[in-house]
Amino acid sequence: MALLSDSAFLAEHYQLSPRTVFSLFIPNTYEFFWNTSAKGFMDRMAKEYERFWTESRRQKAREANMTPLQVSILASIIEEETQKDDEKPTMAGVYINRLNMGMRLQADPTLKFALGDFTIRRLLDRHKEIDSPYNTYKNVGLPPGPICIPSIASIDAVLNYAKHDYLFFCAKEDFSGYHNFAKTLQQHNRNAQAYQRALNQQRIFR
Repeated sequence: MALLSDSAFLAEHYQLSPRTVFSLFIPNTYEFFWNTSAKGFMDRMAKEYERFWTESRRQKAREANMTPLQVSILASIIEEETQKDDEKPTMAGVYINRLNMGMRLQADPTLKFALGDFTIRRLLDRHKEIDSPYNTYKNVGLPPGPICIPSIASIDAVLNYAKHDYLFFCAKEDFSGYHNFAKTLQQHNRNAQAYQRALNQQRIFR
């Protein structure tokens, strides 16, 4: 924990900061000895990071006009948005469309991260007023670092994002974990109203 908070150490050894360090960790199965030091662990993760970020993945990142760090940040948002791997590339496409257009991401998971309250099930307008660089309702572009450690599936979803015209998505009102995607604000508002009605019926108010 001390090393993860050590700005000078992270900058010197990995060109990272406490805000960006979690992009270094690629979730996988690794074998370690019980007496591995903290720096030994970090160095191993750095090697695994370089192994993961092949030239093919780096090229895909460049084609999306993103750095590996930016890919990880966006992937962390998608990781928190959905557990459905099959819809992650579609969701990534929505966010990349927004980034390319200069639209705010308006990603609910970034609000929860900014608020530090992960028990919230229903975000309200007052939550969107928090003053934080992680508030993507107020700030244009990506937040300054990952909001979690994204899975390989989420990272690859960003690198292989679906190309479409969707700009919005909202959780489906059947609580299946999937989302309704929309190209227009009018359609999105209808989707959002259906989901809000479902929340009200379930008496989920916060």
